[in-house]
Parts: sequence; structure tokens; C-alpha cells
Amino acid sequence: MHLIHGRQGQMDTELCYFYTDTIQEFKHLLADDLFKLTCIQSLKYLKDKDLITIYGYVIMPNHLHLLWMMKGLNGKESPAGSFAKFTAHQFQKHLRSTNQELLNQYQSDKKDRSYQFWIRDPLAIPITSKKAFFQKLEYIHNNPLQEKWQLADAPENYRWSSASFYLTGNDEFGILTHYDD
Repeated sequence: MHLIHGRQGQMDTELCYFYTDTIQEFKHLLADDLFKLTCIQSLKYLKDKDLITIYGYVIMPNHLHLLWMMKGLNGKESPAGSFAKFTAHQFQKHLRSTNQELLNQYQSDKKDRSYQFWIRDPLAIPITSKKAFFQKLEYIHNNPLQEKWQLADAPENYRWSSASFYLTGNDEFGILTHYDD
């Protein structure tokens, strides 16, 4: 068993995890498609470096869910840590040039950073059965349809999710691995 240490604690490289990362104070930073694409770019980079396997995802206005497996470190960082670091840097860079007022809402008083976009302790739950895997995948795909969100009329019609991949086989962003593979 191999463990990866990172901002989410320890994650076994031999297990799939249901992972949730949330924007500070549940702000809707990810409502902007540019920030969703930043998340996708980071996940694609990690996948292309063969550091992660993603079986399912959804990017919501203030959080994201992944069904993923860590395969190795990105230098000295966990892939989850690299994801958070890269996306935060890109969010800051974009907001500095387009919306300083919004950027100021993410200022941090921590000594190791000026801004904090993601909460400090994302949720990482190991998936230990097929039943649990499929329950989480269904939850991810139905998240945009919840009454609170109403982001799509069917799971496969929400662009920022793996739902259409499992229906059509089309992986628009090239980040997914089918659970049967």
C-alpha cells in the first residue's frame, strides 16, 4: 500500500476516493466557466502526467466532486495539493487583472499565502465497494439537478460533469477513465 501525503491528509494510491473541494465561504467563484476550465486544465495536466485517474466529476458553482485515484506524487506534492495550488494561482492571476474587488474577498491572514480560495480540509472518503462507487457517481451526476441548483434538466446536459461521458462515450476534456477500464 502506498500513501500520498498532502493537504487532504493521507490517500492510499490503491483506492478510489470520493473527493470534495469547496470554495471559501461557499462563494460561487466557480460559476464562471473560466474558473471551471482552470480546474479542468489542472486535472488534465495531472492525468496526462499519469498521476491521477478520474472516473467521475462535477464542477458546481462553489465546489467540485471527484471520483479519483492518486497514482503518484507531482514532485513533492500530492496531486490534490498540486490541483489546489495551480488553480488558486490561476484564480488569483485572473482576478488581479479583472476584478480586484472580488480578489480581495479571498485575502488570507495566513503567513504562507496572501489569498485562500479553497477551504483547508477537503473531504476525501475512500470508496470500498462497487455499491458505494455507483452511489457516489450517481450523486455527482445528479448534483446539478438538485432543487438548490437547477443547472440542467438532465445529468448529461450539464457540461461540467462526467454524466454525458457515461451516456455517449464522449469525453470533451480528455480527463476521464471509464470505471470498466
